[in-house]
Amino acid sequence: MDALAIVAVVAALYTLSSLRIIKQYERAVAFFLGRYWNTKGPGLVFLPTMIAHMHRVSLRIVALDIPPQDVITRDNISLKVNAVLYMKVKDPAAAIIGIENYLYATSQLAQTTLRSVCGQHQLDEILSEREKINETLKAIIDMRTDEWGIEVSAVEVKDVDLPVEMKRAMARQAEAERERRAKVINAEGELQASEKLAQAAHVIGSEPAAITLRFLQTVSEIASEKNSTTFFPLPIDLLRPFLGAYRQGGDAPQSPAPALASAVVQAALGSPAPGAALPPPAAREPAERRG
Repeated sequence: MDALAIVAVVAALYTLSSLRIIKQYERAVAFFLGRYWNTKGPGLVFLPTMIAHMHRVSLRIVALDIPPQDVITRDNISLKVNAVLYMKVKDPAAAIIGIENYLYATSQLAQTTLRSVCGQHQLDEILSEREKINETLKAIIDMRTDEWGIEVSAVEVKDVDLPVEMKRAMARQAEAERERRAKVINAEGELQASEKLAQAAHVIGSEPAAITLRFLQTVSEIASEKNSTTFFPLPIDLLRPFLGAYRQGGDAPQSPAPALASAVVQAALGSPAPGAALPPPAAREPAERRG
């Protein structure tokens, strides 16, 4: 009886030691006497101790960081690019039997592919066409890791580290582009303003009363600012008859009033008329006092 009890205790201990608990997100790749047995889990599984063993494989998505890689683009610019890879195991047996360390192998493959793909593009393409590069990286890595039982769900380029000189050149380029846009917008504004002014001049030219109304409006605007000085423009057309009489008279004696009007007109125009002379001081003084 003692021997049977001992055997029963040993059998119970052996059975308990052979039980394994596999979590919901895990699978157990079991080997019996060195040969692949099957994939077990999740839950409670029996695995004979000493004659069988297993490898736990997680089925959850793994975020694998790709270290910064030195890349020379197609336009001969040196930069550093890093990315992140999202993967999961879809065939646990292939991930354990087909490759020694599937995480390390996938990381090395991702680094090599990242350098190769980025080297085939120019800098502007790497900066502006991230989605296209990500899709290319995902397709290449997923195709290579399919035989390892690995499924790549996404590859994202995280950061592109540019040299300091290249950052300065890009900043100057962006500043020049902003200045160009500002000049174009300013020129377009001047063009629209000139068109509106031409339309306004056409309306004023067709309606003589419009200039008078505009004059009164300007005077009203000046008066609203509480200025101590008000300017009244003097139309040159009022002085043209005096100027015509002066030119027709030639060298004949002239009265001080037409001569003064001619001098005022010539001063407004910026140059004296040939042979014109200002009235004597005695004649100018009353006019100046009146002005």
